[in-house]
Amino acid sequence: MTQSTTKAARWLAASAIPLLLIWSVALTPARGQEAAAQTQSSTQDKLPEGQVEQLVAPIALYPDSLLTQVLMASTYPLEVVEAARWSHDNPTLTGNALSQAMQVQSWDPSVKSLTAVPQTLQMMSEKLDWTQQLGDAFLTQQPDVLAAVQRLRAEAQVAGNLQSSPQQTVTTAPVPSELAYADVPRPIVIEPANPDVYYVPVYDPAVAHGAWDYPAYPPFYWSPPGFVASNVVSFAAGVAVGAAIWGECDWWHHNVVINVNRYNIFNHASISVANHTWVHDPAHRQGVPYRNANMTSRFGGVNETVARDALKDRIDVQHPGEFHGPEQTRGDADTKPARDVPHEPDREFNPVERERVSQGLREFAPRGDAGPREMRSDFRPDSRALEGGFHGPVRGRDRF
Repeated sequence: MTQSTTKAARWLAASAIPLLLIWSVALTPARGQEAAAQTQSSTQDKLPEGQVEQLVAPIALYPDSLLTQVLMASTYPLEVVEAARWSHDNPTLTGNALSQAMQVQSWDPSVKSLTAVPQTLQMMSEKLDWTQQLGDAFLTQQPDVLAAVQRLRAEAQVAGNLQSSPQQTVTTAPVPSELAYADVPRPIVIEPANPDVYYVPVYDPAVAHGAWDYPAYPPFYWSPPGFVASNVVSFAAGVAVGAAIWGECDWWHHNVVINVNRYNIFNHASISVANHTWVHDPAHRQGVPYRNANMTSRFGGVNETVARDALKDRIDVQHPGEFHGPEQTRGDADTKPARDVPHEPDREFNPVERERVSQGLREFAPRGDAGPREMRSDFRPDSRALEGGFHGPVRGRDRF
């Protein structure tokens, strides 16, 4: 290489360094802005504290195991409606006969379990808007949802409306060894007095939890047909559930966990203890859209073709001729990439079906349910930050 060539190469290298620095500096703000936008979007997607408490208030005083079953099942609203109708048509099946009947159903195990408590299924089906909103909140803000339950339980206890009775036992969770040194509130635990028999509490959340501090988010009150309350918190007749109710709550770590033995007995399964933490299965969503883009990105792409086909099959059976998606051969399915339905709502759903799904599955509501919906379907932003964990004084009392 000649001396002039060497000098030219060095000059080019030296000139490239400032260019690279300028390019790097230009990219850094863009990347920072993108990260900030993602963080802001995540924050805006969170429900305010008052709305979270509104959603959990009707079930906050349920036994822990039943509470967790409702939370899990609420993430599959269409299957809840189907199970409620099935339960209504098969009221005499209990125990082993119910367990056997569930083996031929395709619903998620969390939904199957609630057929042992038909009253709870009925409420979830009749209050379908609430069920879907509760499930979406649980999927996106699980720690906040569980913390809200604990706050409301503490308030009900202060108001004198939560204590042990012949139907239930109210205690506090033992402190884990890793937290034994810390002065932290202990979560309130509610268990059935008999683990195989459940007495579902019936109460007006706006009364049972003391004075309600969120007038913009009033909780609904639901009771079984013909039920006559005898107290602020009353109990429906006991139902024998056997091993059907297998959900549990790890309050300290904000997890819903599975009682493996009970799960395996009721579902004729053989899952291992290592798989005891509950995980949402998008395939059982059955085409119901998630609430926002973050949820769609997290869950919507998993098994979306299976879920879309399952929804189409249900519509074909229940509403023949209304689903007008394009004909597709097996060869087309093998060669054409799947497209994201939530971002392309006009691709396969005609206007009737799009409206049916987007309006909270009202078309799949129980027969004869034509009354107004108490729960709002919109999610309004709130400037107050949600409290995480079991910490933070609110309303003048130490709350979980």
